[in-house]
Amino acid sequence: MVMRKVGKYEVGRTIGEGTFAKVKFAQNTETGESVAVKVLDRQTVVKHKMVEQIKREISVMKLVRHPNVVCLHEVLASRYKIYIILEFVTGGELFDKIVHNGRLNENDSRKYFQQLMDGVNYCHSKGVSHRDLKPENLLLDSLGNLKISDFGLSALPQQVREDGLLHTTCGTPNYVAPEVLNDKGYDGAVADIWSCGVILFVLMAGFLPFDEVDLTTLYGKIREADFTCPPWFSSGAVSLISKILDPNPRTRIRMEGIRNDEWFKKNYVPVRMYDDEDINLDDVEAAFDDTKEQFVKEQKEVKDEGPSLMNAFELISLSQGLNLSALFDRRQDHVKRQTRFTSIRPAREIIMRMESTAKSMGFGVETRNYKMRLEAVGECRIAQHLAVAIEVFEVAPSLFMIEVRKAAGDTLEYHKFYKSFCAQLKDIIWKSAVDTSPVKPDQPSSPNAVNSK
Repeated sequence: MVMRKVGKYEVGRTIGEGTFAKVKFAQNTETGESVAVKVLDRQTVVKHKMVEQIKREISVMKLVRHPNVVCLHEVLASRYKIYIILEFVTGGELFDKIVHNGRLNENDSRKYFQQLMDGVNYCHSKGVSHRDLKPENLLLDSLGNLKISDFGLSALPQQVREDGLLHTTCGTPNYVAPEVLNDKGYDGAVADIWSCGVILFVLMAGFLPFDEVDLTTLYGKIREADFTCPPWFSSGAVSLISKILDPNPRTRIRMEGIRNDEWFKKNYVPVRMYDDEDINLDDVEAAFDDTKEQFVKEQKEVKDEGPSLMNAFELISLSQGLNLSALFDRRQDHVKRQTRFTSIRPAREIIMRMESTAKSMGFGVETRNYKMRLEAVGECRIAQHLAVAIEVFEVAPSLFMIEVRKAAGDTLEYHKFYKSFCAQLKDIIWKSAVDTSPVKPDQPSSPNAVNSK
């Protein structure tokens, strides 16, 4: 087991990962504050010519300081790594809430939409277009307030061409505005508003307004705004969504119109803004400057082999508050990109069983120090592009928590994998003294809650 300290931060378990970065839980040893640390390999970033994109993402997050946007605290660098220190948001993704509930009621949907528009409006006031707004990039804090995350595809004013438009086609197909698909340039702020309209529809309906397996058909429906609101939508919601999902960007409702809409204004609580402060981007440039001698100090401590021991602070951070029962009672939790179960079997037996189960499901398996990575291979019947990371933690003598998270691929495909994976491991999943039945894996109310009508 390796313990790492980066500057004043004690870095713990991995809580997420993508193609070019891992996100780890960490604690500020000076203040006790929990943070998320996005770790990037400098050589990989340079090799894939992503320096400017990463600089842009960091700069955007430093510029946009708003209660409904994930806060970037600071940027650190070592000779080999870039560390982006972010606010640690404990309430999960808004996507999880939709999958768990099927759909949200109108009042809850409106509250989240109001917070989304507050955050997006502030971004636009700073000249920033997000360009990848979707429920999976909307997090919830411990109080249930929405936080916009993942500015990896965001655009700054410098990217606007002489015609005043952006020209890079990007975003997630189901949420992308029709003008983005036409390859003739688009206004990033107006395109963001379209994505917000799709999000509002999904919150209230539990499924997407535009959803086809074939991309050509999907894009055709988006270009024509070919959708139908369910009968439970109020007339006010239908009216506003129709104005937002206008395929003509010139006549589409603007932010001011949305904020003045009667349906939108109902029960609206103005956001309490942060105090203005001077934004300094010097550390962004310094992080990528190889000539700098002021690299952050890194410390590693290698301990005896065995599963990582999870301390009480990390356990509390997993529970969305001080109620730890959610860690062990699956009825209180729901499917996420990151899921977990517990076992009282020996750690080595747990690893061996997971390895054999994953291989039987058509996954290639790589195991090291009680960590596993699964990659779909060949004709994998679960999903061809799915990758899963697994780690075993010791939370008490002879009690282990197994954390499973999506590393790549579709979230709903991951849900199906996790359900099937746990079903085949039911004999090693922990049985409590109170409830002698196996701890059940997460059960969404509808496995296809956001991709079927």
